[in-house]
Amino acid sequence: MTEGPQVLHRCVGGTIVLPAAGLVLVDRADGGNLVVNPPRAVWERSCLGKDELIAWSCLVAATGQAMIDALPQLDGGCVNYWEAGNWALNDAADPHGPKTAPDNRQVHMHLLGRSRDAASADWRWGEAPRFPRYAERLEWAAKHERLTEAECTAVVQRARDVLRDKYGIA
Repeated sequence: MTEGPQVLHRCVGGTIVLPAAGLVLVDRADGGNLVVNPPRAVWERSCLGKDELIAWSCLVAATGQAMIDALPQLDGGCVNYWEAGNWALNDAADPHGPKTAPDNRQVHMHLLGRSRDAASADWRWGEAPRFPRYAERLEWAAKHERLTEAECTAVVQRARDVLRDKYGIA
């Protein structure tokens, strides 16, 4: 697989994306990290139309269920859902300087696997996740491995089944 962000699945609800190497929030052994983007770029979820929001919500839920069902490291674990886009608003982010959310934020949902056996103190079972400050994000994330190609394939196959069988989305 490539080192940049990789679209794993595309459907009416949006895309399932494997984060770029060096920007993974949860190491694969601690539960893994995928991103689900809505069907079009918006700064706030309320900008989506009713059908878009429903389809995105179904894709998010199907992906979360697929991670739990397909990833052995999540046996007995769960998924946390983090609607993100905040680091894009940091003064140090491009373009440098103060920003407004409507002009600079792009909503997306991080799915953060939570393993009962997480090695990282940032993802310790029974505790809230700990994220770094913007300036520390790259150093912090650099130690996290992405999900493997086989793991991604298993999650996408399961998500497709859930979308079809539970939500009626082909």
